[in-house]
Amino acid sequence: MVLRLLRTERLDVEIAYLPAGPTPATRAWGLPHGRAAAELAVAGTAGPVPLVRDDNGGVLVGRGEISPIVGECWCDQHLVLRGRGPRLVVVPTPDGIAVRAGRSRRPPDGTLRPLPPKIPSGRGSAVGRAVQIGGEPMTVVHDGVTHPRLVPRWTWFRHTEDLLLVRA
Repeated sequence: MVLRLLRTERLDVEIAYLPAGPTPATRAWGLPHGRAAAELAVAGTAGPVPLVRDDNGGVLVGRGEISPIVGECWCDQHLVLRGRGPRLVVVPTPDGIAVRAGRSRRPPDGTLRPLPPKIPSGRGSAVGRAVQIGGEPMTVVHDGVTHPRLVPRWTWFRHTEDLLLVRA
């Protein structure tokens, strides 16, 4: 739905999300599920949240993951990964896009832990406007959907317009 609104230039439409159970999107945005989600959809108000796009024409509303990864990842001017990493996790946040490289499956917490630019290898985390990843061919999982082919690079970036999401 969000992708269709983006493509038809209708981001002025308010969106409510009504999942039956918890999802990466409910966790990313602090949204309820089940009956509470339905009640929020009826009585809540929409507010702007960052809309995260990718360079393959998609949108990220909950969670992106690459596992394993060999390469580099930058979040704006911050180096987040160089070398091998068991996992790279990306989530949209009210502040932009949060990314963490490491072993944990937990979503990034928004902490800025960049790597020094000349370090030969390492893993960190950051929050920014764009996340760029390049390296050996990798599998990207995007809101629970695996991209159909291996890719040598991937970019998630904040769109110029926000999404109107019912959250309160």
